[in-house]
Amino acid sequence: MPATHHTSAPTTRRSTSPGATPPADEATAVGRIPVLDVRPLIQQGRRPAKAVTGESFEVTATVFREGHDAVAANVVLKDPKGRPGPWTPMRELAPGTDRWGATVTVDGKPGRWTYQVEAWGDPVATWRHHAQIKIPAGIDTDLVLEEGARLYERAAAAIPKRGKREVLLAAVEALRDEDRPAPWRLAAALTPAVDKVLARYPLRELVTASEPLPLLVERERALYGSWYEFFPRSEGTPERPHGTFRTAARRLKPIADMGFDVVYLPPIHPIGTTFRKGRNNTLTPGPDDVGVPWAIGSPEGGHDAVHPDLGTVEDFQWFVEQAKGHGLEVALDFALQCSPDHPWVEKYPEWFHHRSDGTIAYAENPPKKYQDIYPIAFDADMDGLVAETVRVLRHWMSCGVRIFRVDNPHTKPVVFWERVIGEINAADPDVIFLAEAFTRPAMMRTLAQIGFQQSYTYFTWRNTKQELTEYLTELSGESAAWMRPNFFANTPDILHEYLQHGGRPAFETRAVLAATLSPTWGIYSGYELCENTPLREGSEEYLDSEKYQLKPRDWARAETDGIAPLITRLNTVRRNSPALRQLRDIHFHHADKEEVIVYSKRSGSNTVLVVVNLDPHHTQEATVSLDMPQLGLNWHESVPVRDELTGETYNWGRANYVRLAPGHRAAHILTVLRPSPQIGGSPTI
Repeated sequence: MPATHHTSAPTTRRSTSPGATPPADEATAVGRIPVLDVRPLIQQGRRPAKAVTGESFEVTATVFREGHDAVAANVVLKDPKGRPGPWTPMRELAPGTDRWGATVTVDGKPGRWTYQVEAWGDPVATWRHHAQIKIPAGIDTDLVLEEGARLYERAAAAIPKRGKREVLLAAVEALRDEDRPAPWRLAAALTPAVDKVLARYPLRELVTASEPLPLLVERERALYGSWYEFFPRSEGTPERPHGTFRTAARRLKPIADMGFDVVYLPPIHPIGTTFRKGRNNTLTPGPDDVGVPWAIGSPEGGHDAVHPDLGTVEDFQWFVEQAKGHGLEVALDFALQCSPDHPWVEKYPEWFHHRSDGTIAYAENPPKKYQDIYPIAFDADMDGLVAETVRVLRHWMSCGVRIFRVDNPHTKPVVFWERVIGEINAADPDVIFLAEAFTRPAMMRTLAQIGFQQSYTYFTWRNTKQELTEYLTELSGESAAWMRPNFFANTPDILHEYLQHGGRPAFETRAVLAATLSPTWGIYSGYELCENTPLREGSEEYLDSEKYQLKPRDWARAETDGIAPLITRLNTVRRNSPALRQLRDIHFHHADKEEVIVYSKRSGSNTVLVVVNLDPHHTQEATVSLDMPQLGLNWHESVPVRDELTGETYNWGRANYVRLAPGHRAAHILTVLRPSPQIGGSPTI
């Protein structure tokens, strides 16, 4: 366990330690001991770094001082009330680089915390270095030992009464014991007991603190969870094909039984009839075509209303309570756009783009055209749009919704979302916003930094070993301080060619990857049935897409012919494996086949190793070469590992042979076991 120190950390470049220098002048670039380039740093400190309760993350800084005297550093977290917690000592990450780091853990309630780095002169370490050179050489022996005794006396005087000051005072007595030889006197001051006390209560001089940086601590669901998307309207009965919240609630238990935490619903609002789309996006709908849920608004209401065929607002509240009873949170789609029939079109005409002929411009994403949807013009009345958006969100929050999946946030001004999310989270910090932004990196990065708790990603289009390795290295690195990925294996809009051509083995492989690479993952309804027929060759759209029509399914077949059992097992393994519920610690290992990817995750004593065959068509044999220290093991060790998909146990060491066939044998998810001395070496976690 890291040493801790319970004295308050300064909030500016100043020190409360005896003999400290005055605070640095505002015009100086550094303090008495330079503390530079503290990270994570989000938008020069204007926006907070992110963590969830219980999450560990690394703080780094450049720390050095003049001359050869020893320097040390630590990190101090302060809770939302400004109370400092135990500080965490830092270590130099690579000798001679002056780059220091420490892994800190937020063990406290959500809220706006701060973190800062303290650097300080370490006179005891300086003295020890000199003494271990001079005493064996017989140089200034009595003087050196007396200097040490005085330093230890100072350190002991600063220890609280309940501390172990007597340990240091005994060392002082030994250092001044002239009846003993000098090497013995020095050794008495360098014992493990003395080291332990000084680690907890170091003697600090010239303490210099960085400016405090903001840290937003949020609830665990902001980082970890399993999402399931489905359309309630498809869950009807033979007598009434259009589903309601009452009939759709029958799906909640099977979804919960598969281990999901969040059930995500596309828009549930009234759908316009003007330019309504028919099946497969046709412009000539029939009388029974139900329309696209994202074409929001009709005479029955807009964003704060429920489609009458689904039920009432009270029925929706009942649905939310039913979900809660199964351990599920309901995430609601928030799509800030309108059908031509939306009440806003008449009430707020200035909120829309008008063309030169006076008509309102519909949405386009060439070559796609959305004649049934009007986008919003934000700059005409930003304040009014912020107020109305906050009102609508709070309406659904009052119905029990605490998670919103925001449709296409990248097509709206960033400052708009910063204001909306800031206002919502200021009063309700537990509300989570997921950005559905498949767009340029700068926009995705900025949306995450200004408030979105989660983001969709490019995972769907990362399929080779090189692509996955590079992408996860990026996501788990510096960007993990602000962006939390949600790995959806498919969506109503995205049926990747890997799934189209790889069949069931491809669905199994992608499920394993999504569930083990990211702490948050999800699937769109029908994934467990391996639905993979595209609208046409080269298209990522589904044939007979559920966006345009009702799509009843044979759910019993998901258990017998589909991959629901695998999905259930994956979610069970995730819940039982802390390593899979975090993002920042992932390491890739070598396999001598490009079709085989190997990676590990660690959290505390839990280490999980994953080996996946990326080829959905062929069996692959490979030698897996493990970086044993990344698993917390020595290079020569051989340890038992348990396959969480099959229950089988193997002995693995530095080099291991694997044979992975497409389908249910395409992957190993291995928990590293360790011999327990209490039971004679039998494997335990």
